[in-house]
Amino acid sequence: MGPLIPNNIIPADWNNAIALIIGICFGFVLEASGFSSSRKIMGTFFGYDFVVLRVFFTAAVTSMLGLLYLDYFGWVDFGQLYIHPTYLAGAITGGIIMGIGFALGGYCPGTSYCAIAIGKLDALVYSIGLFLGIFIFTWIFPVLKGIYNGSFMGNVTAPDILGVNPYWFAFFVALAALGMFIAATIVQRKVKKVDY
Repeated sequence: MGPLIPNNIIPADWNNAIALIIGICFGFVLEASGFSSSRKIMGTFFGYDFVVLRVFFTAAVTSMLGLLYLDYFGWVDFGQLYIHPTYLAGAITGGIIMGIGFALGGYCPGTSYCAIAIGKLDALVYSIGLFLGIFIFTWIFPVLKGIYNGSFMGNVTAPDILGVNPYWFAFFVALAALGMFIAATIVQRKVKKVDY
């Protein structure tokens, strides 16, 4: 289940049960943070609510710093971590399409399931559209294969691409997140809050 839960403490047979528990906890945190509300999510785009931005950046920075500390103390070997291969053309194209869908629907795939769990019909329609999109993508994949596999960069990280020490990269990302939190607070105070 990971480097902190070796098989001699928790058997590998329990991996699925632990994953289910973590998934339920993750869904609870999403709901408690307001991620099941498309209005709250859209608040990031319109400047009246930046809770989504703050939660995502906090999670990213916390996990990044946590991994660096675990590596520093020798509890996690970076060489053993799986790094997904980077296909730059596909990542940029997919990011644009996902961003448009996010902005139009008010959900990302994960938050739509969270909203479905509490009975929101717009999230159900969004998820049906998501599956239709997956079906269409699968159907026309031969046409899109060049974009999907384009600009292959290998199993690289941002510090690898930039040629900087991972610890310095983490420091500057944490500073950037702090700056973004401050900027978001200033913008939110200036933008008239939408009353629903």
